Amino acid sequence: MAFRRLVTLFALAILIVSGFAAPSLRARADLPERAVVSTEWLAARLDDPKVRVVEVSVVPGVFERGHIPGAVNFVWHTDLVDPVIRDIASPEAFQKLARAAGINNDTTVVLYGDNNNWFAAWGAWIFTIYGHEDVRLLDGGRAKWERENRPLSVRPASHPEGNFTAKPARREIRAFLPDVLAVVKGEAEGVIVDIRSPAEYEGRIFAPEGFQELAIRAGHIPTAVNVPWGRAVKEDGTFKSVEELRQLYASVGVDGSKKVYVYCRIGERSSHTWFVLSKILGYDVAQYDGSWTEWGNAVGVPIENPAGTVWGRQ
Repeated sequence: MAFRRLVTLFALAILIVSGFAAPSLRARADLPERAVVSTEWLAARLDDPKVRVVEVSVVPGVFERGHIPGAVNFVWHTDLVDPVIRDIASPEAFQKLARAAGINNDTTVVLYGDNNNWFAAWGAWIFTIYGHEDVRLLDGGRAKWERENRPLSVRPASHPEGNFTAKPARREIRAFLPDVLAVVKGEAEGVIVDIRSPAEYEGRIFAPEGFQELAIRAGHIPTAVNVPWGRAVKEDGTFKSVEELRQLYASVGVDGSKKVYVYCRIGERSSHTWFVLSKILGYDVAQYDGSWTEWGNAVGVPIENPAGTVWGRQ
């Protein structure tokens, strides 16, 4: 009997160390759980009615080929933006979408997607705009879940209709062109972060290869510092630690002492940086979702173009 008990305790110890007996023990202590959850954390809660999983991916059809069991699919360019005007989804449309997904006011929403959660972060931004605070990203996104050979389903999920109620839009976490222009002119205090690649920032290219959304001018918004979004994650797509992130942004003068304005090309990559600075580091951050395709095409606003490209020519 004593030998059997010893074997049982030894096996239990191995399970705990490996993380299978208690998935919550595998949650990363260096990131706030109210912002980021691990694959272990989520795998242990797939049947929790208080948790709803939402995929927001870029590649068409990736959700249909297999998704996290129970997850619902939000399509970025039809569900999370207005299909007619360049704007985010209206509160009425988003409320209807969230309720159909079975989301209640007290639901923990976990978003994930491909491309290191670019558009999943956009979804988190929209949820936050409309007053749902308990929204989190899956650390490492879809790629990490697949890499660990965790279960995928091709069955569409169906959930009872939720009671999510969209609150008035939080204007402080969204910036428009006049807001950013006021910072450039010194009429408002703030720091602007361009999260695009150095080649885009310097004006050597207008957009990443293969992307159609273009601006007539290349370069960046004056005074903006450049911290490419990808520097916030490790090689495997998981977030760096809080301390590493603080040091990364502090190195260019972004330390939370001033309001931060983030932008990219159309707002998808900068959503990722908004999430890092706002949800993980707790800074006061607004996303300028008009981004470079608005600024670079606007009449009467200044740009900086170190590469010297003008009207698409060197």
